[in-house]
Amino acid sequence: MRFPTKRMRRLRKTEKMREIVKETRISPSSLIYPVFVKEDLERGSKEPIETMPGQYRYSPEAAADELKKLEKKGLNTIILFGIPSKKDNIGSSAFDDKGIVQETIRLLKDETELIIITDVCLCQYTSHGHCGIIKKQQVLNDETLEYLGKIAVSHARAGADIVAPSDMMDGRVAAIRKSLDENGFQDIPIMSYAVKYASSFYAPFREAVSSTPSFGDRKTYQMDPANAREAIIEAELDIEEGADIIMVKPALPYLDIIRSLKEEFKTPLAAYNVSGEYSMLTAAIQKGYLTEEAIYESILSIKRAGADLIISHFTPKLLDGGLG
Repeated sequence: MRFPTKRMRRLRKTEKMREIVKETRISPSSLIYPVFVKEDLERGSKEPIETMPGQYRYSPEAAADELKKLEKKGLNTIILFGIPSKKDNIGSSAFDDKGIVQETIRLLKDETELIIITDVCLCQYTSHGHCGIIKKQQVLNDETLEYLGKIAVSHARAGADIVAPSDMMDGRVAAIRKSLDENGFQDIPIMSYAVKYASSFYAPFREAVSSTPSFGDRKTYQMDPANAREAIIEAELDIEEGADIIMVKPALPYLDIIRSLKEEFKTPLAAYNVSGEYSMLTAAIQKGYLTEEAIYESILSIKRAGADLIISHFTPKLLDGGLG
């Protein structure tokens, strides 16, 4: 059919008409809010993250207060990151049953009904800032796996609903699955950071959790941004090892990767709308270069590319009426 028989504007003429033919929708249940909890903050207090305007590091009690408010607005799921008061070369506070994440999980389980995902990694707990065990300034893959298993088990023991390894060590999903199963946590799902690129968009996050490496970088274990086919291999390996959900990180610069994984696999797919994406867009809005409608449009693009779940610092704004 040709114009004038076919007129595409017929289904765009009113807001209600546009709504009934909308192809892609964002619901509160598809959003995951990243939460930073810091040890030794005064009870009930929070401190701003300078590189991420509008975001905070919370004490466990302050986090609970904030999350109860968001839960009333429809928040369903969070992902929890800890900032310890002490660090060492093996990140021992990461698997301490009295650690900041473990204590926060227990508090939130008492005060909310949220699904709690926990980030399983060593970077913010180690004195060197890398995601694994170090020897002669080299990140040791196999030696790290035991520690990741310890972290996952400690989180599950505290009450975590899902564990999410972000370290990018080879074989870590299988190692964590084995550790969980051997300790009676067969029903705890693993959300794997299956496709995590060595991205410059992480810079604000590293300031937020004080996890900048003291030497070198993470390019020997995180993926090269130039590689797309490699993403399929990484995701397939994690699924074979037992990942229940796979993730792409970052999101906006890697929409093509999200789409390719969606087409390749049936496993639920998450995407992380990371700190740099948040800070970049927030700065443009504050300068008046963009309006807040750009937030919804950017999240919509991630959903449209194929993400079932979206981890985003914009979650509170979206819950306040920015779901389109």
